[in-house]
Amino acid sequence: MESRRSRGLARFFRQVHALFLKNLSFQRRNARTNAAIAAFPVLLCVLLVSIQHVVDGELERPPWRCGCQGTRCGIQYSTPIQALSCAVPVPPRWPALVQVPATELRARTHLHPRSCNASENCPATVLYTGQNHQLAEGLGKLLFPPVPIRHALLPNVLNSSNYLDEFSRIVSASTAYLNLFRGQNMQMRLEYLKEMPKSAIPMRLDLTTLLDALFFTWTVQLLLPVILTYLVYEKEQRLRLMMKMHGLKDAPYWLISYAYFLSLSTAYIMLFMISGSVIGLDIFRLNSYIIQSMFYFICINLQIVLAFLLASFFSSIKTASVIGYIYVFGASLLGEALLKISIEDDTFPRLWLVAMELIPGFSLYRGIYELSEYAAAGRNMGKPGMRWAELNDPVNGMKDVMILMSIEWIILLVLAFFLDHRPAWQPLFLFRFLSTNHSSPSKKPNKLKRGFRRVHVDTKSDVFLERKVVKQLLKDMDMRNMIICHNLKKVYRGKNGNPDKNAVRGLSLALRKGQCFGMLGPNGAGKTSFINMMIGLVKPTCGTAYIHGMNLRTDMNEIYANIGVCPQHDLLWETLSGREHLMFYGRLKNLTGAALTQAVEESLKSVNLFQSSFGDKTVSKYSGGMKRRLSVAIALIGNPKVIYMDEPSTGLDSRSRHDLWNIIKRAKKDCTIILTTHSMQEAEELCDRIGIFINGNFHCIGTPKELKARYGSTRILTITTSPEHEEAVERLVSRLSPGYTRVYSVSGTQKFALPRLEVGLEAVFGAVEVARRAFPVLGWGVADATLEDVFVRVAKEARAFDVLS
Repeated sequence: MESRRSRGLARFFRQVHALFLKNLSFQRRNARTNAAIAAFPVLLCVLLVSIQHVVDGELERPPWRCGCQGTRCGIQYSTPIQALSCAVPVPPRWPALVQVPATELRARTHLHPRSCNASENCPATVLYTGQNHQLAEGLGKLLFPPVPIRHALLPNVLNSSNYLDEFSRIVSASTAYLNLFRGQNMQMRLEYLKEMPKSAIPMRLDLTTLLDALFFTWTVQLLLPVILTYLVYEKEQRLRLMMKMHGLKDAPYWLISYAYFLSLSTAYIMLFMISGSVIGLDIFRLNSYIIQSMFYFICINLQIVLAFLLASFFSSIKTASVIGYIYVFGASLLGEALLKISIEDDTFPRLWLVAMELIPGFSLYRGIYELSEYAAAGRNMGKPGMRWAELNDPVNGMKDVMILMSIEWIILLVLAFFLDHRPAWQPLFLFRFLSTNHSSPSKKPNKLKRGFRRVHVDTKSDVFLERKVVKQLLKDMDMRNMIICHNLKKVYRGKNGNPDKNAVRGLSLALRKGQCFGMLGPNGAGKTSFINMMIGLVKPTCGTAYIHGMNLRTDMNEIYANIGVCPQHDLLWETLSGREHLMFYGRLKNLTGAALTQAVEESLKSVNLFQSSFGDKTVSKYSGGMKRRLSVAIALIGNPKVIYMDEPSTGLDSRSRHDLWNIIKRAKKDCTIILTTHSMQEAEELCDRIGIFINGNFHCIGTPKELKARYGSTRILTITTSPEHEEAVERLVSRLSPGYTRVYSVSGTQKFALPRLEVGLEAVFGAVEVARRAFPVLGWGVADATLEDVFVRVAKEARAFDVLS
């Protein structure tokens, strides 16, 4: 075995190295998942191109393609929709005439007789606009044949004779000008009109233009639920707390976790940009890659910090995942429906726009919106997209968005670290007034909180003596190599009208180095609550404890470096092997090099995981007993000063249980062990002292022999005869001890409890000899009370005391 000297706490860089190697093994086992996440944007781009290809193929079909008749194709054979895609190299001529409506279609007005349609003599009504009615009337007389012209009696209708003379002079001057330069026969004539020639324009639906900022905002934000789920998983499975209880500080955890998420996000965005550029998406191809890289780098950092912040408020993976995806899709849709309108509205207050962009999803949408707008402008005008010069454009919001996101990144980073750095049991400072926690252990119970009721503590002689020892040790300040619990209490507030639950009621205990202390008690007695307080899972309502001089309330980080924990439920990574678990926790205990390798090998051998290469198999392939043995090995590695074991032998077979007991016996020589168990055999085999814990109180404390001598005041006599001799046996026992109690009687086998003070062993032997002469005795036995008998008796007395009180 390795040296038992204290190695101290692993320093920052050693913890970083340990966590890095653990995460490297973990991510190597999850390589396929990581590759799928990183390749997801590539798949989206491929899907986008595939859909675009299918749509383009459909638009090349006859309903959309330029119409044809036989081998001839052209606009003359096309529907109005097909004509849009036809080439018109030589547009047809249009007569330079005003299209006068047919007689039957001419409108009737109050100026026209009602019978004009019948006579087919309705005048045509030609509308004109403008204020110069003289000019319009003059031009009309030149364009139309010499027929009667009527006009509406509208205001400002003037006599046009003078203006017509002026127009005639203008026309004459123009004709004279042409005759001067081109000859006398030159005239100004308008013979026909026609369109400009055009080439074939295939019908095309650009999906990137339609999806635009909404699609890319969705894609970038999809990593947020992934990161959030990973963080909440470690929180829900208490793996983070398990690492912390073995000495891992917050700073190394943040550094490695942040670096991993940043690497994954960077790979994700780089593949997205590269694949988008390769397939020709203009939002990537036309805009400056430096601007895009800066923008997305700020985005992914803000997204990681946001995930750390949100993880502080969730304890369920399912809830966190649902809320994460609702945020991703909700922020994108609201950005498209609300933020986009505000951006395009020049009258919308800029201050309100900045306030909306404080939401990370909205700021991401705004940045991608600006990139898409510049890409669209560059595509339509044949110019490059966004460049550094455009960042100073007052219409461009990209510069403001990047500044805002950078500031928000720093602020949320500090806030997230503060929320994550606080102990798991410490409430938010904003809600401290709702907390039931009190830092001073000297406060009286009636000062704790309204609704807390005084609880009576049964002060038996051994429990009372233990309290006196604790007070004397605290008075003498003798805390070296000791665990001292002083008046520890834990009260869980009742909810929905239920009363408060007093889980631990004024527990006092003193343990020295080299002792193994066992806590016996029924389910719900408060044993696990006591362990949870000692390992920092919950904060005591009142009182405190000292572990080798370190205060439970103020020095929990230092305590973590000196304890080992085997929790009631196995807290393990399913994708890591047993060896990788031990290597990681060994590094946290400051083991390195050959000492680390030797400690891991010996730990695997001691818990029977070395054979058949079980130590190199992933935990997901372990049985329940193998996981339990690995949890015990993790608690013991690194030679901690104090080891807490909550029902360590649960699920083990007989051989593994005895091997585990031998390991604990060797380990307790240089540390203090506190274990809870339901096995009386285990408690008697391992524990130097035992405390029976019922309803939050110790009802007795002592060695197994002391407890059996003090509370085992009976001898158990068991006799097996024929069923017809049961009454004769009972009469014999009644003469032997009038205060006897028959425990049970089954098919001739009877068990009697005889008062120890009334009956000696010689009297029992004599009575059995008398019985054997009177009738056949098939078997008999006498024994002192067992630890189980002591436990049952103490439990009954405690239950009766609670009923009376």
